Amino acid sequence: MKVHGSCIPKPQQLIPMSPFGVQKERMQPDDIYVLSGDGSIISSPKPKPYPHKPPKCSGCAPLFMKTTAVLVRHHGIYVWGDSWISAKTQAECYHYLFDAAIKLHHLGLDWSTPDHGPIQNVKGFSSINSMIKRVATKAGTVDSNFKLQPYPRCVVLDIEGTTTPISFLTDVHFPYARDNVGRHLSATYNSAETQDDIKLLRSQVEDDLKQGVLGAVPIPSEDAGKEEVIASLVANVEAMIKADRKITALKQLQGHIWRTGFENNELEGVVFDDVPEALEKWHALGIKVYIYSSGSRLAQRLIFGNTNYGDLRKYLSGFFDTAVGYKRETRSYVEITESLGVDKPSDILFVTDVYQEATAAKAAGLEVVISIRSGNGPLPENHGFKTINSFLEI
Repeated sequence: MKVHGSCIPKPQQLIPMSPFGVQKERMQPDDIYVLSGDGSIISSPKPKPYPHKPPKCSGCAPLFMKTTAVLVRHHGIYVWGDSWISAKTQAECYHYLFDAAIKLHHLGLDWSTPDHGPIQNVKGFSSINSMIKRVATKAGTVDSNFKLQPYPRCVVLDIEGTTTPISFLTDVHFPYARDNVGRHLSATYNSAETQDDIKLLRSQVEDDLKQGVLGAVPIPSEDAGKEEVIASLVANVEAMIKADRKITALKQLQGHIWRTGFENNELEGVVFDDVPEALEKWHALGIKVYIYSSGSRLAQRLIFGNTNYGDLRKYLSGFFDTAVGYKRETRSYVEITESLGVDKPSDILFVTDVYQEATAAKAAGLEVVISIRSGNGPLPENHGFKTINSFLEI
């Protein structure tokens, strides 16, 4: 099949070209060379400090300039698989792929098949927008102007109101822990784990009493007897839960109570319907996903290991809790950045439903989007953050 000459895409006036020796997944916008239509360099990257080597344009640029015209003039553009760019030119020129795909679409040809036959009405790929997005799947996402937006290297997710409905936590998860404090402590009182929990609670309550925290009551010594000690612990824990305190002593005990609930099939974690698909997609793309929650790491693993969609922990690379700091403090996100070992904080995308957390993460240099879910609290007007209603929008 021949393509009429008048339909042949014209060469772009500006051609982005990758530098020599820079890994594709680490490439940044300021690493790119810009060439004119005749192959001359219009702009080049600024040199980076030692130990980085001086920038050098891909040695395949001249070959690219010669081969693009030949490839465009023939019907077999091969835009459905970008191996011809990698193998023949080793050049990054995504905008050319998009233009070629668009032109094939205008001609009524299917860009996604090797023989480029007539377009079929395939569910999910009937619009030009979805077609272009499919071309970019392995490189990033495409915005409304068909510009490539690279994927983050890491995604850090909040739980409450982000991956999981607030109603599950307020109506099921937290009440289970509150209602089973006494039963759990009585059943496990002599275990080393529970004795450690009690020791941590004693220390917290002592500080609370000194500071006059509402609801704090003294915990008697062991000599007073098991039942009296447990009664005072229950009273303190209930007050902590009512005040929604984000403290390690409470979160550690709650994690152990929830573990019993999951083991006895009395609890099942809940995630939004879009979460499993997004986690699977990010995992396939090599994007590492982490959870950051006020709940203990044990509690996080329990929720994602026992969800309404099965065990999702295979898609997660790690868990952060208040051991790295409180979620509304910038220092916490600095600590996470250092722990993940990324080149710069903006390599991390943080997703939360809480404005104060978003502000703290942004101050640390992270990319941030706010999750809008049913039941979430209102946001300030003109908050300045990008919002999403589904992870599939990321």
